[in-house]
Amino acid sequence: MDGGNLAGMAVAAAAAACYESGYALQAIEARVVDRRHALRLSLARRLAARRRWLTGTALSLAGYPLQVAALTLAPLALVQPVLALGLLLLLALGRCYLREPVGRRELLATAAIVGGVAAIAVAAPQRAEGAMHGRGLVVVLALLVAAAALPWLLRALRRRDAPGGPLVVAAGAGDAFAALAAALVAAELERGRVGPAAAWTAAAAAAAGIGFLCEMTALQSLPATRVAPPVLVLQVVVPVLGARLAGGEQWGSAAPLVWSGLALVAAGTALLAASPAVSGLRGAG
Repeated sequence: MDGGNLAGMAVAAAAAACYESGYALQAIEARVVDRRHALRLSLARRLAARRRWLTGTALSLAGYPLQVAALTLAPLALVQPVLALGLLLLLALGRCYLREPVGRRELLATAAIVGGVAAIAVAAPQRAEGAMHGRGLVVVLALLVAAAALPWLLRALRRRDAPGGPLVVAAGAGDAFAALAAALVAAELERGRVGPAAAWTAAAAAAAGIGFLCEMTALQSLPATRVAPPVLVLQVVVPVLGARLAGGEQWGSAAPLVWSGLALVAAGTALLAASPAVSGLRGAG
């Protein structure tokens, strides 16, 4: 593993700690807001009046520049799986503060995530020399936008709130778009193009906001064990696949090891996110 990948992993791990601890504080507050505010800006306004939610938001915002910095050092195929390591922090917090036991499932999930990240690190995929571009990027982003807009489309057609499934898909799509936009921000900053970097940062913020709104709405009606696992798996897997389809990253002969590591991280993430010790923090019980 080269020094850039190692440094990128360290910075991405710091971003993961900010994201997951911030998310836990946000989710706790989302549970106490009346469901009539679902998918409305009034949900964000009410949450913004809560100090604990603001603290969580500040932590989440601090994670973004760290993620962008990580992407200037290491490829998206490595950075996104490393972000899943944030769940290990939630596992420790759940054990300490919720007194939830750590059993065989949690240990197996932890081993899968750590092993998957290690496999990708050993494969040492290289950062793309050029940014994602062209028709592939347009198609990937358009599909993510369509998936993120699904709950509002269903509500318009059916005149009632969207069910949990589309909300979960939309949350994952919004977060995946934000991750791809972060990679584009990193590429533009390296080229010294501040204007395009600012535009992609705004796009990432909008996508992350939509993802947040959909996930918080889903948590109002569904247990965290049904919301967190698919959303987190989508956050890890979709940006990596999107970057590959958009021509931004090619893995060459290391591809089998990268695929295997990605599968391990996805499986471990799904298992760990469904654990009471983690879901109790991510979904506030």
